Amino acid sequence: MKKILTSLPFLAIALLSVVSVNGQSKTDKRFVGLEAEVNKILKDHHAAGVAVAVVEKNKVIFAKGFGYRDVENKLPVTSTTQFAIGSCTKAFTASLIGMLQSEKSIDLDKPFTNYVNDFKFYSSNLTNHVTLRDMMSHRTGLPRHDLSWYISPDTRENLVKRIQYMEPSAELRQVWQYNNFMYLMQGYLVEKLTEKSWELNVQDKIFDKIGMKNSNFSIQKLAAYAEPAIGYQVVKDSVIKKTPYYNIAGMGPAGSINSTVVDMAQWLKVWIHGGKFDTTQIIPSSFIREATSSQMIISGGLPSAEFPDIQFSNYGFAWMLASYKGHYRVEHGGAIDGFTASTCFFPTDSVGIVVLVNQGGSKVPGVVRNILVDRVLGLSYFDWNEDALKTMQKIKEATTKAEQAASSNQIKNTKASHLLSDYVGVYSNDGYGSFEVIQKGDSLFAKLKNDNWWLEQFHYDIFRPFETTNGIDTAEKSSFRFQFNTGLNGEIESASLYNFEPAIAAPIKFKKTNAPKDLAAEDIKKYVGVFTLAGAEIKTYLKDKTLYVFVPGQPEYELVPVGNNKFDFKKIPGYAVSFELNDKKELISLTFMQPNGNFKAQIK
Repeated sequence: MKKILTSLPFLAIALLSVVSVNGQSKTDKRFVGLEAEVNKILKDHHAAGVAVAVVEKNKVIFAKGFGYRDVENKLPVTSTTQFAIGSCTKAFTASLIGMLQSEKSIDLDKPFTNYVNDFKFYSSNLTNHVTLRDMMSHRTGLPRHDLSWYISPDTRENLVKRIQYMEPSAELRQVWQYNNFMYLMQGYLVEKLTEKSWELNVQDKIFDKIGMKNSNFSIQKLAAYAEPAIGYQVVKDSVIKKTPYYNIAGMGPAGSINSTVVDMAQWLKVWIHGGKFDTTQIIPSSFIREATSSQMIISGGLPSAEFPDIQFSNYGFAWMLASYKGHYRVEHGGAIDGFTASTCFFPTDSVGIVVLVNQGGSKVPGVVRNILVDRVLGLSYFDWNEDALKTMQKIKEATTKAEQAASSNQIKNTKASHLLSDYVGVYSNDGYGSFEVIQKGDSLFAKLKNDNWWLEQFHYDIFRPFETTNGIDTAEKSSFRFQFNTGLNGEIESASLYNFEPAIAAPIKFKKTNAPKDLAAEDIKKYVGVFTLAGAEIKTYLKDKTLYVFVPGQPEYELVPVGNNKFDFKKIPGYAVSFELNDKKELISLTFMQPNGNFKAQIK
């Protein structure tokens, strides 16, 4: 692999970022040798670049970039390079709730429906009892359900409506389960109470007040920024591959902020100083105390023989809490396509650290963060990089074993039950949105909003998906399985997706409807007629350029053209009508296709 991370011209440029932040003439002795250490980490992890900032008391004592923000064009990371910070956004959203506690008389322990009374969860028990405290500390009983917003992004309003269809996997307040939708709901509440967007609230109440001048909320603004970081991921163990920006606008309050380490240092100052920025109280001190205190146990967090001084694992409001070598640590990570982040501070030490990396799913933020903490607090040395590399190797080995186990039950040389064209259609779930299955040549693809998945037949009607954004790589095995289901009428009626939400034992079921075909009103006219069936007169007719069918004693049904003289009932999955025409294109009959059989009506 071409060595692009340690070239001398780049290092000379990168050094400038230390001086430019505070006008420092020399580097703090605690950071001597850090550059070589971080560059080695980037090389070992095949990462493009990283930016870091360290706050001590009320000063930024270190801010610098390493590696590249744009590998192809050899553009270096600096302290003012902008990255997507992912879930580090959540602390901003929680802070708005803290500000509104007194402004709008919000009680964190009252049911959420006291404030958004038309909102529903999966069960009435959750609807009636889930509080903001439950949402903020991830203890609602709902698992992640992340593929809902990820594979089928939508507007904020529509994503909120999906939550009522998402099944819990535990009782309320029983266990900690991370859930992005609960932070979407907090942002949604802020919008309802203030009659302003979540973005404008963050801008007005936080960014503008603490001088976060180079932060924004959209991938469009990230791309247009003077120093945007390009997102990357590692493929085939060592190849640095460019990753498209992911538009997370709908889920904004859970993770859409883009920022720089210099701006994030301003944010850390607020938390280190009890909600104050200089002399101005930005976030109520009472909320700061609650947010950084244990609200829910993540896990037992018992110290290990290897790490006896890293203890407990709890959650506050948008912050994870732990004891790091005897120091109380408040931290949260962030991850979105091509980017990984870590923001942390030590309240009793008045130290804060932010690490932003343009590599998806990266271990680099944690490694660099811990190295910086050890240096700044004068703690004993530990080779965090080597430990991370060993952990990654163990994960790789475990993943390989899991993939082998998943493939061990494959039955070779089987055929699908239908022609590939029969699987084509739109598959929908109220909690997960929809995707379309299309056919290209001899293959099926699941067409998503941001990607296409190639569906490889595993055996019979079970298919395994592979992402195609960066080319189809069958070495990257997926744990998902698509099971296509045949209805009583012999047609494919649904797809059950296994492992879509690992915390839920049952698969997520998507109902199939045929993809509508565009037909001009003139073409639809040939299906208008009067038919008889068992003495009843059945009519088909046009209304607003749409075909309807009417059966005496029933409501009229809107029909959707799907090709080959066939129309699906728009609002009743599994029901359709098929028209028979003669050589002169004249109607002969209409056949109702239903789960309980087919019924033919002759033209009158």
